Amino acid sequence: MSWSDWQQVEGEGMVFEEILYDKKHHEGLGGGIARVTMNKPEKYNTMSLATVDEMFRAFYDANHDPTIGVIIVAGAGKHFGTGGDVEWEQWGLREAFYNRYPHNRLIRGSRKPVMAVVQGYCLGGHNHMAYCCDFTLAVDTAKFGQAGPKVSSPADGFFVPYLTKVVGAKKAREMWMLCRRYSAEQAREMGLVNDVFPADEIWQAVDGWCEELLEKSPGCLEILKASFDQEMDGYNEMGIISSQFYPDWFDMPEGKEGGASFQEKRPPRFWSLRQREAEMRRGLIKEYEDSEKK
Repeated sequence: MSWSDWQQVEGEGMVFEEILYDKKHHEGLGGGIARVTMNKPEKYNTMSLATVDEMFRAFYDANHDPTIGVIIVAGAGKHFGTGGDVEWEQWGLREAFYNRYPHNRLIRGSRKPVMAVVQGYCLGGHNHMAYCCDFTLAVDTAKFGQAGPKVSSPADGFFVPYLTKVVGAKKAREMWMLCRRYSAEQAREMGLVNDVFPADEIWQAVDGWCEELLEKSPGCLEILKASFDQEMDGYNEMGIISSQFYPDWFDMPEGKEGGASFQEKRPPRFWSLRQREAEMRRGLIKEYEDSEKK
């Protein structure tokens, strides 16, 4: 039994600039797999509205192709990806990106099982996209982690607490709050990935896992995926909590500082901003007390 070669998907609506989209079929089993590859290696495959819009079109096609049994998500070049495009987000489009085009909802809404194939950096939005996939296979040099608090990005919504289902509550809080990076082996030990392979063996391993899936009833797998994903429905969508805590976050100094420090390649000055706020409050309190004495 063998696989056909990867074939680029063509046709109406299948012209892409930020992703690659191809398929191949197993000649013995009859079923096939679709692969969606984020294709901005010069920018660490960072995502924007355009990226996710193209991914949506590819996912839609794969989910409506009765010959496809598994969808692969991958990154071109040396890295899987490092989250949202910070330069693009500074234009004020970050909220639209996460609320209108939630890339994790592509995984959640997919009828077919989704497998992330990770190499290099898998950080920020790419990390939580990978752990929301049904399966994650990694190259042994991969690095995983979150960066939200480091760059003043107040992530909230279903994919934050969902990590507790993957690695447990303590480890999930450690990953999100401390922003540490984890090796592929550490990721396997904590249950963040299913298995780890050398770079020259990863795609052979992917073929093996997909063969096992294609041997099963595709309809039953669709039902099982929907059953597992159903638990996410009890979580809030992104933006609900942060909008309650800080409705003007991205117009506030702290909301702007993370992205600015990243662009300027310097440590963020979060606490100097808080100290300035404390001084202003003390000044207002003193002004009020002085006015009461008069």
